[in-house]
Amino acid sequence: MNELQMNQNDGHGDGQPPNKVFCSECGHGMSPKAPNCPSCGAPNSAAMEPVSQKSMVPAALLCFFLGTFGIHRFYVGKIITGILMILTLGGLGIWVLIDFVMIIVGSFRDKDGLPLRR
Repeated sequence: MNELQMNQNDGHGDGQPPNKVFCSECGHGMSPKAPNCPSCGAPNSAAMEPVSQKSMVPAALLCFFLGTFGIHRFYVGKIITGILMILTLGGLGIWVLIDFVMIIVGSFRDKDGLPLRR
């Protein structure tokens, strides 16, 4: 059985997403945006945001040790801003510091706009 079963009888018939999903644990119907099942508390994978294939730890280490050269930006696929960091020496350290804090708090994103995997 799939982790979540989509409701095929959503009443639209026009290809719009279903208005209800069912919990894989208890089968209770819930909103696709609900973080957890209201009945049993199981996580709703339909509501989870996709994450990057790139990890937070290597990005933080690269930023800390080689951030002046923008290596962490090359790692996440941001080539143009990586080159700009090389040319400006990481914005004279300010850009590196901002990126490092963003990586640590989890708000740094890859080239596709996805948050880094923890």
